[in-house]
Amino acid sequence: MLTSRAARTDAAEDDARGAELRALQAALAAEHAAVYGYGVVGGRIGDDRRKEAREGYDAHRARRDELRRGVRDLGGTPRAAAAAYGLPFPVPDAAAAARLAAELEDRVAAVYADLVRDGAGTRRRDAAGALREAAVRAVRWRGSGVAFPGLAERAGDAGTPTGTPTDSPSGPSSGTASGAAADRH
Repeated sequence: MLTSRAARTDAAEDDARGAELRALQAALAAEHAAVYGYGVVGGRIGDDRRKEAREGYDAHRARRDELRRGVRDLGGTPRAAAAAYGLPFPVPDAAAAARLAAELEDRVAAVYADLVRDGAGTRRRDAAGALREAAVRAVRWRGSGVAFPGLAERAGDAGTPTGTPTDSPSGPSSGTASGAAADRH
């Protein structure tokens, strides 16, 4: 069956919007998890880094709110945050809290790399900015950087919020603190 060029163009645009919406939802899920994770960080971090933790928390809340608007702009319904998220490791002290903050930033960067790939125009530029900001925060928390922030190989495919509930905000669980592989379907 022959289809018109306009019909093929419309179908391609719908596919691109669908990919962009899925990437936005994954980034939103990562930001929900990061906001939760920074709550844990803030509860365990020392006074000397509390301001840095608060700035990270505020930055992720702002990005989360932007992503909600973006999902609505594309005709989607923003995914809600889970009540709790599993942490990738126990967070009993300030050193572990700093490691968690770096891990959260790595995971968020990985999801924003996907949005850079699937986004267009202003949204792509904003995602690149968010990836850069997450990479800078990760370096600050960790004290060192990675060659290509946001690559799944570096993050161990951890750039994906699962929304897996946990019984304890400082204990491990089977989920991750922020991962979106499940949200990419």
